[in-house]
Amino acid sequence: MTILRTISILAAGLGLLCPPAWAEKADRDKPMLIEADAMRHDENKLLTLFTGQVVAYKGTMVLRGARMEVQQDKNGQQVAHVWAAPKERVLFRQKREGVDECTEGEGEMAIYDSQADVVTLIQRAEVRILRGTVLADQINGQKIVFNNTTEVMTVDSPAPG
Repeated sequence: MTILRTISILAAGLGLLCPPAWAEKADRDKPMLIEADAMRHDENKLLTLFTGQVVAYKGTMVLRGARMEVQQDKNGQQVAHVWAAPKERVLFRQKREGVDECTEGEGEMAIYDSQADVVTLIQRAEVRILRGTVLADQINGQKIVFNNTTEVMTVDSPAPG
């Protein structure tokens, strides 16, 4: 009985050390709002191209780049591909659930899948966890994937350097 109780107390204590959820849960239900210098929409293909200083907002999530293509399906789900200007990187930023923290990342390209609630940063990818304004953690790789639904992040192959 005392071993079981010790394990329960230990398990409860370890639960306090687990990181909080990646993203604000309310962001999933927010519409995507996009600002850009120019836009071209093809209703037959449900494809929209944004160019020039593109900034997309979805709740607390922000994606910033030079060009964005948004493909929408008949159910309203969207997949956005965002590209950086030459020699620059796309910026991704999102507040974390229930804490004064945010996840911030960069890559030459970003993909956001609204149905899966997944953000992928590709090429020269970097992610930073900020507690307030203080850098708490930093990860680099060629491909970094955040799954906001499962709260799992994967990093493939370290960035060269």
